[in-house]
Amino acid sequence: MALFPTSTSSVPSPGPLSKPLKVTNEEFIQLRDFIYEQSGIYIAETRKYLVENRLANRLKELNLKNFGEYYYYLRYDVNRRAELPKLFEVITTNETSFWRNPPQLQVFQEKVLSVEIEKLRKAGSRKLRIWSAGCSTGEEPYTLAMIVHEVLKAETKSWDIRITANDLSEAVLASARKGVYNEYALRTTPQEIIKRYFIKDGSQYAVDPALKRLIAFGPINLSDKLQLRRVERSHIVFCRNVIIYFDDEMKRQVIEAFYDNLLPGGCLLIGHSESLHNISRAFKPEHHVGTIVYRKEG
Repeated sequence: MALFPTSTSSVPSPGPLSKPLKVTNEEFIQLRDFIYEQSGIYIAETRKYLVENRLANRLKELNLKNFGEYYYYLRYDVNRRAELPKLFEVITTNETSFWRNPPQLQVFQEKVLSVEIEKLRKAGSRKLRIWSAGCSTGEEPYTLAMIVHEVLKAETKSWDIRITANDLSEAVLASARKGVYNEYALRTTPQEIIKRYFIKDGSQYAVDPALKRLIAFGPINLSDKLQLRRVERSHIVFCRNVIIYFDDEMKRQVIEAFYDNLLPGGCLLIGHSESLHNISRAFKPEHHVGTIVYRKEG
């Protein structure tokens, strides 16, 4: 999950006779605080113009005259609950791809997953749980499912494996469940992986149904502590390019929830531009080439 891309090319340019709506400082503060309250996503004042661009179509569709009316709609209208998913969809963007950050995935495969599987074998267990928090349109959990297959090979069928994949947006989850992608989504994926795990149909690529069987997609709001507690405890948690958009208080809350969710000895992996520095000392950082693995000791 990512917030507001630098490009706003997806927002239609106003015609020569139309005047773009402007958000006042008071309206921006109201909307910013509401969005933070509902999702934990914090929008800096430097991104005010993006609020204008991103929410303009919602105002137009709802026939509202200004951002103050939209805030009132979100707070008090009888249809406000139906509007929330649309708001979340607009304020979050989902620029991602399969096999994103290969050095980290190599560490995951060789130093995290393979070690965890051997540990489980020695304990006489064949139950593996992975959590992809902020899964966007599904590229990350499907990539993880492919790596599980690469490690276990034919043995995969005899294991009890579940990858829990969550996101704030119902729209991206619907796309993830469908599991059909274009070539651009595969731009960082090795050719042999594409051949093994995708079914090509014209210009589209459908993921192998065997991968879908390992993944449970569902909505989650990372600012909701009750929802976080309901996630089955995990051996490995992936949360990449999500916490960078939270303020420090929200980061601490989410990282603490991941720590509580992880089983003893479990691992957390975050985005390459993210860090737990000054956020949490609960994890033991393990430094590898290309990434840091945060381990829960015990």
